[in-house]
Amino acid sequence: MSIRPATPGDIAAMRSIEAQAGTGTRWSEQAYQRIFSGNPPRLALVFEDNDVQGFLVASQLGPEWELENIAVVPHVQRRGIGSALLTHFIAVFKDHGGMSVFLEVRESNAAARKLYEKHGFVEAGRRRDYYHNPAEDAVLYRKTGIPPLKNPACG
Repeated sequence: MSIRPATPGDIAAMRSIEAQAGTGTRWSEQAYQRIFSGNPPRLALVFEDNDVQGFLVASQLGPEWELENIAVVPHVQRRGIGSALLTHFIAVFKDHGGMSVFLEVRESNAAARKLYEKHGFVEAGRRRDYYHNPAEDAVLYRKTGIPPLKNPACG
């Protein structure tokens, strides 16, 4: 098992995983090709265990990042793959001097929301009726790269 940077050769596996992801983000072949164009700078990771079982894509705009997509093959979900990808991404984000990461998730995606909260993301807003088929709000999450300072007066 390993996490490594994705390559254009992983696009077919990434698209296959995305297609199995229920209400996940749907990208075109061209959108996947743009991941590797460098504009905007993106980080794409894959989790492998003999074959690609999950992936994560994030874009960088200076010190701010957006987590654009994370998906895991359904039959291996709830085994820590999404968490491992997110942990790896957060380490890279911090190593690159990232100040904050933003993401959006379907309001009904309780498993994803729990995963993000476990990794220190906090709810930061909402986009009404952002998703379609079915219509649903997007919940916005944010994580900062620097942990908040403790208030010395509060101990």
